[in-house]
Amino acid sequence: MSKALEGVKILDFTHVQSGPTCTQLLAWFGADVIKVERPGAGDATRAQLQDLPDVDSLYFTMLNHNKRSITLDSKTPKGKEVLWRLVKECDVLVENFAPGALARMGLTWEKIHEANPRMILASVKGFGPGRYEECKVYENVAQCAGGSASTTGFRDGIPMVTGAQIGDSGTGLHLALGIVTALFHRTVTGLGQKVDCAMQDSVLNLCRVKLRDQQRLDHGPLTEYSQFGEGIPFGDSTPRAGNDSGGGQPGRILKCKGWEHDPNAYLYFITQAAVWAPICDIIGEPGWKTDPDYATPKARLPHLNEIFTRIEAWTMKHDKFEAMDILNEYDIPCGPILSMKEIAADESLRKTGTIVEVEHPTRGTYLTVGNPIKLSASPSEVTRSPLLGEHTDEILRSVLKYTDAEVDEIAHSGAVGRIEKIAAE
Repeated sequence: MSKALEGVKILDFTHVQSGPTCTQLLAWFGADVIKVERPGAGDATRAQLQDLPDVDSLYFTMLNHNKRSITLDSKTPKGKEVLWRLVKECDVLVENFAPGALARMGLTWEKIHEANPRMILASVKGFGPGRYEECKVYENVAQCAGGSASTTGFRDGIPMVTGAQIGDSGTGLHLALGIVTALFHRTVTGLGQKVDCAMQDSVLNLCRVKLRDQQRLDHGPLTEYSQFGEGIPFGDSTPRAGNDSGGGQPGRILKCKGWEHDPNAYLYFITQAAVWAPICDIIGEPGWKTDPDYATPKARLPHLNEIFTRIEAWTMKHDKFEAMDILNEYDIPCGPILSMKEIAADESLRKTGTIVEVEHPTRGTYLTVGNPIKLSASPSEVTRSPLLGEHTDEILRSVLKYTDAEVDEIAHSGAVGRIEKIAAE
């Protein structure tokens, strides 16, 4: 079976997380991703949060699978020559430099389009055009500026960022979709185009339900929020709502057996209207099925705190997996709070390739995520991240068609960096 993006060449000028997330996803689908790095240094994350001395960090390895690495000093004459040959040979250039950095390298859209009219230029930026467009942005900044932090946390607490990397990785996923769309459009027009994705925009897209609630708030209180049941007036902006469900079906995180010593002994429980009757039976409140104060979703809204307190009295008698087994028999929506340790050991996730073990020549075996998107006719495999400059000679020869003598000349000029041949893995 062929890879979905086989034959597509990606010129990867990305670093840290947002851009590498995008290019790794394209690489998983079979694109030939050529990661361009600085000789002697490379992507900054190679050395960030290192857990083993002189070994590429997990930060780097888990974001750069299935890629090839070339080290290139584009400030040298030979380096510029190699750079522009790469531009002419590749289909997509992906970058997440600071504002203006690409232009300072001479890689303006006009020059790229002139050199290769089929080239797609894809960029991650912190903000789109406007007052903040020149600002440098990191993950948590994007979460704050995109509306996530102001609506995350508890009503009486400070705004909170989430552990999910919706600013960096979320933007990378959005950008990958833009690239694939532009590649499809190119099959019709024969021409490339620019693809821009701002981190603020991507976070906001993932927070659209909160923008929905902002508009609903103009017409009255948000009745499914716990705040309504507690009789606390709403302000003029979407409030933080703790662990309330955002979809109109009331939900909470509830304690399970063992919560006193296990920080993850909890279950998310949704009181979906369609299964209200079995919920009442299971928790020992059969009278609630006909009581006018509890029988309908609207009637229950002022009583949600009481209802979830009673449900929690039941969940605390069972561990989270026992509760899941009981509730699933009645199609009651629920889910365990799984720790990273539990997820790492989950056999079903390993079987589907959502979590994989990878061998690395200097790190050894490590655990990482696999492609979360499964295609029936185009399976993905995860291969290790490249060592710095590992494929420099290979790319010069196979992609750019330099002769052996020319490769040696380029290397001696200082335009590229090389590594010694890797021992058999």
